[in-house]
Amino acid sequence: MYRATVARFVSDRRNPTPRAQPVTVRDNLERTALVAELVLVFSITLGLSAVRSALSLLEALLRPEPLTDQSTAINVPQATIGAIDLLKQLLGVIQLVGWGALGLYLLWRGGVRPALVGLDRRRPGRDWWWGLVLTACIGIPGLAFYLAAWQLGFNLAVQPSTLTEAWWRPIVLTLSAFGNSFAEEVLVVGYLLTRLRQLGVGENTSLLVSSVLRGAYHLYQGLGGFVGNLVMGLVFGRVWQRTNRLWPLVIAHTLLDVVAFVGYALLRDHLTWLP
Repeated sequence: MYRATVARFVSDRRNPTPRAQPVTVRDNLERTALVAELVLVFSITLGLSAVRSALSLLEALLRPEPLTDQSTAINVPQATIGAIDLLKQLLGVIQLVGWGALGLYLLWRGGVRPALVGLDRRRPGRDWWWGLVLTACIGIPGLAFYLAAWQLGFNLAVQPSTLTEAWWRPIVLTLSAFGNSFAEEVLVVGYLLTRLRQLGVGENTSLLVSSVLRGAYHLYQGLGGFVGNLVMGLVFGRVWQRTNRLWPLVIAHTLLDVVAFVGYALLRDHLTWLP
């Protein structure tokens, strides 16, 4: 069964047939409203993050030292007082979940229920299975690609966490992993690809737009971060286009970030090859 599923996925990669095709919007006023909605949503969420990431990379490239001698951190302290830092970290998680919830709300207002983009509880076992498969397929090659890009000078040294040791650190990092995955997969896959379908954009073009956006807001990590996340976007987006299940993507992304965030915090003082 698994081989047959993979074979169907590969054979349909060039011209996938959507499992849940929304009605294409024909009215010019409604189409203009959808475009304006897309611009507004991404101008305050991941689109804005992409512009900031591009500026961060430009700044790093203009510095005299090479990228391999520079570093960037994902989860950093927000305050010097532990309790205040904890609250600010939790607020960051709430913001990320809010971004994803905004995309779901706008889809729901337009007649697209969360179940139609694959956020329901009909197949939890199968969703977890595909989530684990995607975690393995992306995680192992992704780590190797990152280390190679860093050594070759295309990437900064990425530190997943520089939070000080505290009882709440693994909890916050796990919640942050879920917040990142929920916001990204809902917005750049479920929300964006659905809206582009409604605008009549082709599946392959939509997939490329989504993947480039995913790579762009990781530019702060370097060119390797852009390419690695672009490839991840191509895989995740195509899986959603073929299966119409969003939970496996959220699960896989969460697991990847938990391993990166929590694992790095636990191992950074014990493994010399970690940046």
